[in-house]
Amino acid sequence: MKAEELLEKYAKGDRQFAKAQLSGADLKGADLSGINLDNANLSGADLSEAILTGAYLQSTNLTKASLRGANLSCAIAGSANLNWADLSGADLTRANLSSAILNYADLERATLIGANLNNANLVRTNLDEANLSGASLDSADIRVASLYKANLSKANLNKADLTEAYLLEADLTMANLTETNLTEVKLQKAKFPKAILHGVDLSRMNLTNANLERANLRGANLMRANLSTASLKRADLTEAQIYGWNIKNADLTGAIMPDGELYQPETSDGEIYQPETSEKLSQKVASMTRKIIRTDKAPAPVGPYNQAIAATGTMLFVAGQIAIDIRLNDIVYTDDVAKQTEQVMANLEAILTEAGATWLDVVKTTVFLKDMNDFAAVNAVYAKYFDAETAPARACVEVSRLPKDVLVEIDCIAVI
Repeated sequence: MKAEELLEKYAKGDRQFAKAQLSGADLKGADLSGINLDNANLSGADLSEAILTGAYLQSTNLTKASLRGANLSCAIAGSANLNWADLSGADLTRANLSSAILNYADLERATLIGANLNNANLVRTNLDEANLSGASLDSADIRVASLYKANLSKANLNKADLTEAYLLEADLTMANLTETNLTEVKLQKAKFPKAILHGVDLSRMNLTNANLERANLRGANLMRANLSTASLKRADLTEAQIYGWNIKNADLTGAIMPDGELYQPETSDGEIYQPETSEKLSQKVASMTRKIIRTDKAPAPVGPYNQAIAATGTMLFVAGQIAIDIRLNDIVYTDDVAKQTEQVMANLEAILTEAGATWLDVVKTTVFLKDMNDFAAVNAVYAKYFDAETAPARACVEVSRLPKDVLVEIDCIAVI
């Protein structure tokens, strides 16, 4: 099929072009939103500046295709072949690229906010200065990829393989790096505030000048890691392995050390840590600390919450929020409890952010339901915001009526 034929049929309303043979086609700047090109062959095609919003590109061959500056927001491109493709500056917001092959592709400064890249192949991919905020890269293969100054805030990198990746000055604020392979990764000046690095192997890693403020490093392997001049303010290092680490000129203000004690100022050589005595600790004015309370003498949690949280710091009491969209100044999704819950969580997050807090600072929530039969739907949305390992304590009750007859209301307490 020639490009002209496709464009003519598309203009007449045809959207079904699955398995079309369009190798080398010139579709530069074309508006192809909503088109179905599943299993089509577009290798070497020119789709730069094209509009492919909501397009179907599952298992499509886009090897060496030019998609520079193209709009692929909300496109469904699972298992697509994008080896060596040029996607620099492209908009892939909320695109589904699960299991896609993007080896050696150029995604410099591309927008991948909220994109699904689970199980994707990104070996040696250029993601310099790309925006991957909120993207999911669960089990993705990102070996030897370049992510210089990339925005990975709130990204899910659980079980991803980042061996030898280049992450200098990358922003991993609140990113989930649980079980991520960081072997020989370049992390100098990377930012990890409130990131989840639970049990991650950072041994012998060069983390000079890294920002790890409030990071969850519980059980992490930091043996012989270089953390000189790094910021570890309020980081949780409970049960972390720290033999031979270098913390010269590092800032550990308010950090919880491997033995559970608050940080004592370093020794002159900056490398040896000695725990404080209880007497000294009691004399200190500590910044916010947080400890998960668990006992087998009480019922175990059966959802994204913990039995109790022990915390010190400035307390923030957030009023109960309901599903009001401020753009409409009215209740939304009156018959959909799941979508109401999403709006409630968005409202809570906005208030927490304004106060300088995040979901990681929340220590207690209360969920009010019009109908307890809606609990499963509400819990499924709620669980997206909290890691079960560190989730706050929670209470859930059914009530006879809620403001404006909404289906759900949630309040919370945070400590910052």
